[in-house]
Amino acid sequence: MTGTNSFSVSRYGPERPGWARLFARDSVTRRLDWPILFAATALSLLGSLLVYSATRNRTELNQGDPYFFLLRHLMNLGIGIALMTATIWLGHRALRNAVPILYGLSVLLALVVLTPLGATINGQRNWLVIGGFSLQPAEFLKISIILGMAMLLAARVDAGDKPYPDHRTVFQSLCLAAVPIMILLLMPDLGSVLAMVAIVLGVLLASGSSNRWVFGLLAAGVIGCVAIWQLHILDEYQINRFAAFANPDLDPSGVGYNTNQARIAIGSGGLTGAGLFHGSQTTGQFVPEQQTDFVFTVAGEELGFVGAGFIIFLLGLLLWRACRIARDSTELYGTIVAAGIVAWFAFQSFENIGMTLGIMPVTGLPLPFVSYGGSSMFAVWVAVGLLQSIKVQRPMSA
Repeated sequence: MTGTNSFSVSRYGPERPGWARLFARDSVTRRLDWPILFAATALSLLGSLLVYSATRNRTELNQGDPYFFLLRHLMNLGIGIALMTATIWLGHRALRNAVPILYGLSVLLALVVLTPLGATINGQRNWLVIGGFSLQPAEFLKISIILGMAMLLAARVDAGDKPYPDHRTVFQSLCLAAVPIMILLLMPDLGSVLAMVAIVLGVLLASGSSNRWVFGLLAAGVIGCVAIWQLHILDEYQINRFAAFANPDLDPSGVGYNTNQARIAIGSGGLTGAGLFHGSQTTGQFVPEQQTDFVFTVAGEELGFVGAGFIIFLLGLLLWRACRIARDSTELYGTIVAAGIVAWFAFQSFENIGMTLGIMPVTGLPLPFVSYGGSSMFAVWVAVGLLQSIKVQRPMSA
């Protein structure tokens, strides 16, 4: 007769209670990258406080409810974590088979923006508004480009047919990326285009493709920028943003107002800040779009150099762990996906923080995990799910 303290043998060794199996050495829970989860969660929760501070007094935005943006930000966070969990459960390898469908859907949504169904918000016609819910397809295009290029570039390498992607495969992957980039140029959404160019460069570098493609892409980018400027493809407000970046003293009460107020807010924070909810610039509503594009100014003013530095530290921690996942992946597909996410997060973080400091032009890119916005929150948490899937599905011996 088996005693109550006996254990049967299972794949985890002697059978243990459910909670013990949950933390067994080869369980999914133990194999997750917890520093990434900590950094992403901390950034999102800290972002909720900053969003609340920036919007609690703005009755013209919060519909008279000071908790309006806070609750929606937390709801977006909850949905994002659910999407991350679903991504881990499905696995990046299973999603690899669905890439053509995901790519097609994201491109289709972007094309719909160009129709009368598209909406203009804050001067940018890159939104879909459905039943009061706004969606920015550009955020999901970033994931589609990463997965699509990774699928093409890694197909023959992971199968053992090639040691690295050949020129034909690289050309095909660039054509795949060019389609959504051209759609975004038609909106125009220059910020997302720049982010996607950074993603493409990161993907090519991680794939082992010839450096000639990288240098050629950089040269094409320079030529493209000149052509865009000469052909007057950019809207007037985008031209004004670049003019204000080139000359910070240009029209400080007009096109240069945002960046000037942002620098004043950050500069007034000093070492430790004025205290959460006590920033004069934030309370006085001097900085426009402070819950989205300029959310970093709330941290700089109210939490000071220490608080703003902590946000940068968390972003750096997340990027460092993602780089380790890319390095340790046993398949090129996983390496490329992780590297594409690193390029995406790194460029977008640098651009967003840089524009608040006046060292980068204003492009309207949100700060990952921190800025208010459902589309951005959903996309970055799906990206975290992809990183975790690559880590979890790596063989234990790797």
